[in-house]
Amino acid sequence: MQWKDQLKKKAVTFSYDDGVTQDIRLIELLNKYHLKCTFNLNSELLGQNRMLIRQGQRIAHYKVHPSDVREIYAGHEIAVHTLTHPNLTTLPEEEIIRQVEEDRKNLSELAGYEVIGMAYPCGGVNNDDRVADVLRRKTGVKYSRTITCNADFAPQSNLYRFNPTAYHLDFDEMMALGEKFLSLKADTPQIFYIWGHSYEMDYDSENWAKLEAFFKLISGKEDIFYGTNKEVLL
Repeated sequence: MQWKDQLKKKAVTFSYDDGVTQDIRLIELLNKYHLKCTFNLNSELLGQNRMLIRQGQRIAHYKVHPSDVREIYAGHEIAVHTLTHPNLTTLPEEEIIRQVEEDRKNLSELAGYEVIGMAYPCGGVNNDDRVADVLRRKTGVKYSRTITCNADFAPQSNLYRFNPTAYHLDFDEMMALGEKFLSLKADTPQIFYIWGHSYEMDYDSENWAKLEAFFKLISGKEDIFYGTNKEVLL
């Protein structure tokens, strides 16, 4: 595993799901600190507006418009999240392929480059070896992220069931892991991978400030490579 700067042994990358309008504010913050992120989109749901009930409150879940995708996510990576967000473990192989490959093709057209990354949709048990094998054999996807955080930085051999390090709302753990990562003297590649949904920032008025505090902590270090998922994992 080598990155653009081959002298660096540590890498930080972010992954956010669903393609919601809160991504715009998130990207402004990422760009402020020169951080890179992969955004996982459902192409058949783009442009749809709905509200979610989360933590006893109504949260906007407005999807970005297809015509705005290329501009909004410029400088970051666009990746697959399936056409309509089903749990792939419940589907036959043919539908898994359709949900993933059609989303990948749609997003590639919108992005202006070939999309090859992915994050599994749905909570709970949203991936298994069968689905991962279908992705590997029958689609153009080269990696896919789970939602199973491992609090670890070690590279993983199975890129089709890649576990993130931390979830962005677990602020205390994320900050502690950040401090640990910064102090790490790495002889081999180490990856700090954070995932979430940007609409979750709206759960609490302090969330954006907490996330920015983490960005301040982890950014601008000479011994760290900051890249999209594709740049870090492949």
